[in-house]
Amino acid sequence: MSVRGPRKGENYELSVDLNSEYKEKRKDAIKRVIASMTVGKDVSGLFPDVLKNMQTEDLEQKKLVYLYLMNYAKTQPELVILAVNTFVKDTDDPNPLVRALAIRTMGCLRAEKIIDYLCDPLQKCLRDENPYVRKTAALCVAKLYDLKPELVIENGFLEQLHEMISDSNPMVVANTVAALTDIHISATSQPSTSSSDPSIFHITSSILSKLLIALNECSEWGRVAILNALARYEARDEKESEHICERVVPQFQHVNGSVVLAAVKVIMIHMRGVHREDLVKQLIRKMAPPLVTLLSSPPEVQWVALRNINLLLQKRPDILSNEMRVFFCKYNDPLYVKVEKLDIMVRLASENNVDALLSELKEYSSEVDVDFVRKSIKAIGQTAVKIDTAAERCVNVLLELIATRVSYVVQEAVVVMKDIFRKYPSTYEGVIPTLCANLDELDEPEAKASLIWIIGEYANKIDNADELLGVFVDTFTEESYAVQLQTLTAVVKLFLRKPDSSQGIVQRVLNTATKECDSPDVRDRAYIYWRLLSTDPGAAKAVVLAHRPPISIPRTTVSPALLEELLGEIGTLSSVYHKPAETFVGKGRISADTVQRKVDPADDRLSTQKALQTVAAGQQSENLLDFGDEPAGDGQPSGLAATQVLSQTPAAANLLAGTSSNPLDDLVSIFGGGGMSLQATPAQPSFGGLTPGFGAFGATPISPAPPAVSPGISLGAGASQSPPPAQQPQDDLLGLF
Repeated sequence: MSVRGPRKGENYELSVDLNSEYKEKRKDAIKRVIASMTVGKDVSGLFPDVLKNMQTEDLEQKKLVYLYLMNYAKTQPELVILAVNTFVKDTDDPNPLVRALAIRTMGCLRAEKIIDYLCDPLQKCLRDENPYVRKTAALCVAKLYDLKPELVIENGFLEQLHEMISDSNPMVVANTVAALTDIHISATSQPSTSSSDPSIFHITSSILSKLLIALNECSEWGRVAILNALARYEARDEKESEHICERVVPQFQHVNGSVVLAAVKVIMIHMRGVHREDLVKQLIRKMAPPLVTLLSSPPEVQWVALRNINLLLQKRPDILSNEMRVFFCKYNDPLYVKVEKLDIMVRLASENNVDALLSELKEYSSEVDVDFVRKSIKAIGQTAVKIDTAAERCVNVLLELIATRVSYVVQEAVVVMKDIFRKYPSTYEGVIPTLCANLDELDEPEAKASLIWIIGEYANKIDNADELLGVFVDTFTEESYAVQLQTLTAVVKLFLRKPDSSQGIVQRVLNTATKECDSPDVRDRAYIYWRLLSTDPGAAKAVVLAHRPPISIPRTTVSPALLEELLGEIGTLSSVYHKPAETFVGKGRISADTVQRKVDPADDRLSTQKALQTVAAGQQSENLLDFGDEPAGDGQPSGLAATQVLSQTPAAANLLAGTSSNPLDDLVSIFGGGGMSLQATPAQPSFGGLTPGFGAFGATPISPAPPAVSPGISLGAGASQSPPPAQQPQDDLLGLF
């Protein structure tokens, strides 16, 4: 009976093959190691065996070994040192591909111990006779700067990069610009960097001319790097701005969308310095075809293009004024593309193309995607608000949609009609009966609130307005807060317009809102209306029935200053999110989460000091309703002085020192006042100093259930006002109610 030995495992077999005497077997083993590494298996134990196969004439095998080294250099930094001699030897190889591969890999290893060995080979490669090696070495300088900036400055690599901008090969120029730009961004992200720092990349007129020469001859990503540098350049005069625009315009014809957007960014920035109206129009006209071409890209690229087009239209609405049909939605467009197209179509809407737009939007409203249908109906309303002459046609389309009796279509149409009424008051009153007839169809808070607003606004022209509003008053406590607030306001509007027939309903809604409603906003509004109606109906009319200015669609979705900033970031995430980079990216190499967590110690201490000051102020005025002018007790510190006393307590000292294990408990203990020397004498609140206008407010306390409206406090328009009784001190804030 024979006993089988234990299986050695896959790594052992690979190790044996890596040390095989046959070349093909070793190469095959390296391929299997890379395959295992790619799928996430740990093959770091084979590091010494793979390293032995580094010295080979086979370029494919050398690439595979270098790939392995780049992946495991961080976990095996001591063993990487063994590969240094081979790297240095490879940088002197007669084959330029091997030289470039060696210097690229050394730059990617990111191991502290190998950095010092990188400088001499990098110096040689930056002056290499082959442009492929030079362009690879240029990017390696940026990687080295990221690891050890002082090493780059000491060895004069930055000066060499500046010399390489004059290189005869355009690809070397492009990579040099990309490296210098990356170093510039890293340097400027540090707050201590001065403008004279050698890491700052200043683009001069001589550099500008070299960039413009190289622009047409380098690869697409090289063009993007050069265009981004041109966008940063500040032209000296109008002539230079025109020259830059004319040289960049041919990039609009490039097949790569990134190059097109980078060219658009350069033109938009330098167009600010162009004052010739004919040249500006010419540049805008040339910008339209490449933007339209981007819309035939895959959906993801389309969406990025659409977000950037949206920004461009906010600055220059005439860029695509004749290209409305390009933005019509296709049946297979994803929802995110359709939504962006809808927004742009509304921006491009004009009297010339509104009929085609309305026909298209009406078609979209019969789609199966509910979200898209809602946004299409909203777009019809935005078109009505934007174009006065097309409003009637938009209303007719909305009425046709309401006639379909599809629930979500009707509800969105009601919301949109509310906006049209706000823009054109007393113009389309004929559609109100149709809207009211669909009252039973509404089950969404926004749609209900919109219809209630319409009924309240036109209560004097709707005969059964009290019945319609009575439906919502009956279910008042079951409705959402938005509906409750609108119902409350609409009933008060109804009462002010028809006081005789609606006294009962207003009494009922005010009682319900103040007694049974659990929302403080609704209760407060009810109390305000109650007080207004019972003291001064004239003032109530002036407040509730005040004239409101008609609404309009804003031309831009961001502030003008932010728009200019975002136009300078076209082709980046900022222009896609429509937000500045600092709102979603940390500065330098710090993540956004770190930025949010990071707090300046001085700011933290100041915040704690302010908190303690607030506590001190609270200790000295126990009753918030003390309006008396009596001075504080003798010898009692106040304001900042009080914080000095407070900080002597153990809890406050912990807070200020930042050693508190539970800041909330410490603050509570400060409020508790245990062991504190700060005790203010409680003052009796007095309302004697209140102005006469508040007489009725401070005089008769309103209980949470307001009394029934008596003839003495009539809600009628011509109510007589009895003089308020003598003011009495209130013991508590709730005494007001």
